[in-house]
Amino acid sequence: ISQDWSDFALWWEQKHCWLLKTHWTLDKYGVQADAKLLFTPQHKMLRLRLPNLKMVRLRVSFSAVVFKAVSDICKTLNIRRSEELSLLKPSGDYFKKKKKKDKNNKEPIIEDVLNLESSPTASGSSVSPGLYSKTMTPIYDPINGTPASSTMTWFSDSPLTEQNCSILAFSQPPQSPEALADMYQPRSLVDKAKLNAGWLDSSRSLMEQGIQEDEQLLLRFKYYSFFDLNPKYDAVRINQLYEQARWAILLEEIDCTEEEMLIFAALQYHISKLSLSAETQDFTSESEVDEIEAALSNLEVTLEGGKADSLLEDITDIPKLADNLKLFRPKKLLLKAFKQYWFVFKDTSIAYFKNKELEQGEPVEKLNLRGCEVVPDVNVAGRKFGIKLLIPVADGMNEMYLRCDHENQYAQWMAACMLASKGKTMADSSYQPEVLNILSFLRMKNRNSASHVASSLENMDMNPECFVSPRCAKKHKSKQLAARILEAHQNVAQMPLVEAKLRFIQAWQSLPEFGLTYYLVRFKGSKKDDILGVSYNRLIKIDAATGIPVTTWRFTNIKQWNVNWETRQVVIEFDQNVFTAFTCLSADCKIVHEYIGGYIFLSTRSKDQNETLDEDLFHKLTGGQD
Repeated sequence: ISQDWSDFALWWEQKHCWLLKTHWTLDKYGVQADAKLLFTPQHKMLRLRLPNLKMVRLRVSFSAVVFKAVSDICKTLNIRRSEELSLLKPSGDYFKKKKKKDKNNKEPIIEDVLNLESSPTASGSSVSPGLYSKTMTPIYDPINGTPASSTMTWFSDSPLTEQNCSILAFSQPPQSPEALADMYQPRSLVDKAKLNAGWLDSSRSLMEQGIQEDEQLLLRFKYYSFFDLNPKYDAVRINQLYEQARWAILLEEIDCTEEEMLIFAALQYHISKLSLSAETQDFTSESEVDEIEAALSNLEVTLEGGKADSLLEDITDIPKLADNLKLFRPKKLLLKAFKQYWFVFKDTSIAYFKNKELEQGEPVEKLNLRGCEVVPDVNVAGRKFGIKLLIPVADGMNEMYLRCDHENQYAQWMAACMLASKGKTMADSSYQPEVLNILSFLRMKNRNSASHVASSLENMDMNPECFVSPRCAKKHKSKQLAARILEAHQNVAQMPLVEAKLRFIQAWQSLPEFGLTYYLVRFKGSKKDDILGVSYNRLIKIDAATGIPVTTWRFTNIKQWNVNWETRQVVIEFDQNVFTAFTCLSADCKIVHEYIGGYIFLSTRSKDQNETLDEDLFHKLTGGQD
């Protein structure tokens, strides 16, 4: 039969493996006469639901390892840094919710799918311009940001037309409150742990993991360590990341205070307004600086505030903070009484004295904050600026609360605590930007009630329940909620679109629970189940019943980790001969092992690597075979 057979290969069903080494004999593979081999294409169609809930249908390699397949998918979709994403096989109830939602939609479901088959005829016919008229604003202004200068030339082999790209790079109109309520499920930590059981194994192919042709998978950011987000090249990446953050907040997969919820709502309202209006055509006019100038100014920044002078600073003068703060240490049967002390912050340690005059003497207590948990305890409207510190000790966590008097003091101490928890001092070049970042977030929270809230007309065109979680919507009357969102919106009303999305992502990153992926585990020698939280720089043991962190281990202290495949146990060795071991209950231990290795792999990236990834190192750190 004359046709192109180059993509076909043999699949051995019983052994669940591809026979891709064509120079091997069948005998060498161990194939006997009774083996059933399937002669099938290696690339098959797959349906992917993106973070913005858009469905994309595209051709994917079922024979390459998932790490490579995801890299190809991201090339097609114009998303850089594919190592941060992966494929998640959703649990059954995810689809039940979705089907219910589809019934309510008046439009036929077929329209929802964006077909990206590589052959030009297919992609041309299936995406007719009429389908997406609502969000069809071209992303790049022909005068100052033609696609050629920016996103499109990154991946010239991508079947994405300009029009498809705008669907991926633009925020979808907000869901109706009913659809939101359908998707919403209040989740305990144990439920959250179940959500993370479906991550596919990056070192095996889709076919080996039992994925069928045309099956639906979720493409999601798996590792919360976003490298080099650049509005010039990352229109799609920034939008999908914003959408993932937005859904995490709306569906309460991550907790935030009501004050923070209103900021997120205001930013969403702002972004959806800009996405629908013509202003979006200014997409690249914000960055009119041409490429060379941008590179030069980058270089200037590197030369001015780079590593060299921070090293000199480290040698000569490590800055210190000293001020009166209030302290509270929770003990049983004690009311929250804050007492004032003179605090001195130097290196990565905090010491406190009865008063300033005693600073030269012995402190009441000196605490090293390296490896501690730092949690903001802030209510701007109530003028409460607190820092909660959980400091690891041999048998768990020591809890203490600091209370600052005003924003500036809070921002300086909070930034110092955050850096110290990572083992850095205030001499580090990231200290000042961190202080400014905290201050700008506080200013967004600062409700400016003096200035008048926008007219009631604007009030009417907003459906406030679309922008907050259903639980938050139930607490307030619609009008009251709209007024509070518009009040918060005044602080962000002047922001351009991409900056607003980046600000949303930043605010999400500053939430205490950000970047924690939960698994249900049983620690060696323990009689009860615990939750293990995996983050980009640490592991946290959390009490499953109360949700309180028990112990924290930093990745920087890990000497080695491995899996005992027979007992399905993950064993981790830390500095000073500390060992911990656990079995995973809510997921395969390979998933957790890959998470730890993946984060350690991502921490090795640097800007001069020039986009190439050391795939072998990834498999070495995540494979669990050595």
